Amino acid sequence: MPNRVAFITGASRGIGRATALTLSQAGYAIVVASPEMENNESVAAEVRQCQPALVVDFNLSSAASIKEGVAAALKEFGRIDVLVNNAGITRDGLSLRMKKEDWDLVLQINLSGAFLTAQQVLPFMVRERHGRIVNIASVVGQAGNAGQANYVASKAGIIGLTKALAHEVAGRSVTVNAIAPGFIETDMTKVLPEEVKQRMLAGIPMKRFGSPQDIANAVKFLASEEAAYITGAVINVNGGMYM
Repeated sequence: MPNRVAFITGASRGIGRATALTLSQAGYAIVVASPEMENNESVAAEVRQCQPALVVDFNLSSAASIKEGVAAALKEFGRIDVLVNNAGITRDGLSLRMKKEDWDLVLQINLSGAFLTAQQVLPFMVRERHGRIVNIASVVGQAGNAGQANYVASKAGIIGLTKALAHEVAGRSVTVNAIAPGFIETDMTKVLPEEVKQRMLAGIPMKRFGSPQDIANAVKFLASEEAAYITGAVINVNGGMYM
């Protein structure tokens, strides 16, 4: 059995992939959890160059899939030391015209999925009196953003969930923290119109967009023993975009 195991949702691409590779290089076996099985296998192949990896078909809209995925990880490795709730989707639109199904799906994947995954992982961490949960929020969950009421609500909810869970499990030496990325160059942001990107860039004091590696580095710190006395925190990784 490996010494440490990290379970990462949305690990098939972007921030999740960078986090999987970064934590594997730091000595963690990795559970690559997403519904994109072909991409999962590609990430797992990279991880296996230095650490064991398990691929799970992980559908955050299904409570059964979440339960089965976490059970598979515990069966394979016997432990989950770090949970990174990274998976997220967008279904943008102005609130006046937003479809209920778009609202429901984003909240289900981004917020309810994170809660249900933590709920499955926490019994092991609490029993072991050690664990790290890192939830990936967003700058828009703090500052708001037009046309993203569902996404903003889900990420603001992630921040509230982080604080509530941190209160509940701190006595068992389990920490729960959030990272709020700013504008990160991923598949999700790649599709934005160039004028939108330039407008956002003008609002970033560091005058550059972030990379998935910037977020992965912060996850690595929060997962480490050096961060053992940090819980309920929201770490902004946004180049000064929101202070």
